[in-house]
Amino acid sequence: MLPQEIIRKKRDGGTLDAEEIAFFVKGLADGSVTEGQVSALAMAVFFKGLTVDERVALTLAMRDSGDVLDWSDVEAPVLDKHSTGGVGDNVSLMLAPALAACGAAVPMISGRGLGHTGGTLDKFDSIPGYQTQPDNVLFKKVVKEVGCAIIGQTGNLAPADKRFYAIRDVTGTVESVDLITASILSKKLAAGLQGLVLDVKWGTGAFMASLEEARALAESLVLVANGAGLKTTALLTDMNEPLASAAGNAVEMQNAVDFLKGTAVDNRLWDVTVAQGGELLASGRLAASAEDGARMMRQAFESGSAAEKFGQMVSALGGPTDFLEKTELYLPKAPVVAPVYAQHDGVVTQVDARAVGVCVVALGGGRTAAADVIDHSVGLTSLAGVGNAVDADAPLAIVHAKSEADAETAAAALRDAYTVGSAGDVVDRESVVDRIAP
Repeated sequence: MLPQEIIRKKRDGGTLDAEEIAFFVKGLADGSVTEGQVSALAMAVFFKGLTVDERVALTLAMRDSGDVLDWSDVEAPVLDKHSTGGVGDNVSLMLAPALAACGAAVPMISGRGLGHTGGTLDKFDSIPGYQTQPDNVLFKKVVKEVGCAIIGQTGNLAPADKRFYAIRDVTGTVESVDLITASILSKKLAAGLQGLVLDVKWGTGAFMASLEEARALAESLVLVANGAGLKTTALLTDMNEPLASAAGNAVEMQNAVDFLKGTAVDNRLWDVTVAQGGELLASGRLAASAEDGARMMRQAFESGSAAEKFGQMVSALGGPTDFLEKTELYLPKAPVVAPVYAQHDGVVTQVDARAVGVCVVALGGGRTAAADVIDHSVGLTSLAGVGNAVDADAPLAIVHAKSEADAETAAAALRDAYTVGSAGDVVDRESVVDRIAP
């Protein structure tokens, strides 16, 4: 079998069989397929597409290119979620411990920030001592004993996808729905899951700007995941404004702790987190339905059991044993904290969520190059949402910066990101727009 013949077949619109796909993926993993050949196949797929069977075969081949985690010695259903990325999206921080409190096992393998979106691991890096890259022994121990562990991808989890993505990133083929589908799901399948919920976002802060694009991706992901044997549903959620009232690393961690303790809860964040949890508990047969699962999630938060699980997870992975009680003592703080006011009084009618995310990156809370070091202390809090009144007493946000100059630059960017008008111009949107099931 020759790589160039496989490329030619797909270039001409042919359908690749599972053996051809497995051969090419093996070459991806061991380096016998060149970067040029990978680029050529990616471009052929970009223009010609993949059938459902091809997408399933590609997903499974990339899953099998490295380690596949085995949870057969765990009695609880093994569940996880994946978000396509947004601004102020710290759902994972509350979802995992709440699911654990409801009887699930949650080996959550998360990523770092990408572009204007925040990364779950970067948020956990703001906690002193927390190990985001433990070995598999500790990872499994924490999942078994606590019920959840949020960590980063291990070195040999779907390595073919890691190389494929890096090449796609520099060849203009990232946006292929077929390849995005296989990339996301190969890693989730390698994690040994039994149930998955996908949070597919659309809007100004999402990678999928339109609802139609997001729906197409969600349908592809659900179809392929279930075709590969992983019980999966998807929720289409709104990202036309930040999900939480905070954006940044330490500030989103504080926001999550406030949520878990019940001291301050953002409504849209509550709705999305509870909905995702309800789906997963139903998938794992811990709840009779998604509605029953949502009720269990609400109880886990309101009883404090989710917060207790979060504290146990942080401690078990090397963080402070009293992190929940003394969060503000442990999280880094920016030296400059200043409110940002709108240019005129009114009501927030629109937010360019992507611009808000870019503002956090510019403050130092994200990366413009892979080697960049993140400042975990910077970010934005008290972000005004659509429909909120802003005036001399109610700012658009509070900026946390390392210098006065950075704070002023961020303030100007935020004012540009917000549209302030009258209450009659506000369009109400549901946080969870739709559900995609197999």
